[in-house]
Amino acid sequence: MIYSVKFQVLNLSKSFYKNSIFYKKYLGPVFIKRQQKQDNFVSLIFLIIKISFSLLAIISLIKLGYSSKVRLTRLREIEESFLYEKYRFNVLTDKFDDLFSSEGEQRFMKDQDQIISRDIIRVIWR
Repeated sequence: MIYSVKFQVLNLSKSFYKNSIFYKKYLGPVFIKRQQKQDNFVSLIFLIIKISFSLLAIISLIKLGYSSKVRLTRLREIEESFLYEKYRFNVLTDKFDDLFSSEGEQRFMKDQDQIISRDIIRVIWR
């Protein structure tokens, strides 16, 4: 009840002020133009802020995508290198195990002979 009375009093004073001749002649159009200019200015500022944040988000997504691509490429290279070294390790492990098997020394010497070219004189010490 008290709220409605206050609201009516405020409405009456505002309507009286807006209906006064002084307001209509001098302040009405100027106030409306000034208010529209302020609204347009505020709208422009918010539009600029929205565009700035949108550009920031787009640039951030592009950078994130590029760094993810670089990271995946590096991980692929590391994986390929690891698999190659693992293969070499398995081959060398098998050769080392064959060395200690029966007649492994003879097989080792055969492998060594294949490395030496045929034009070189070989000296075998016993």
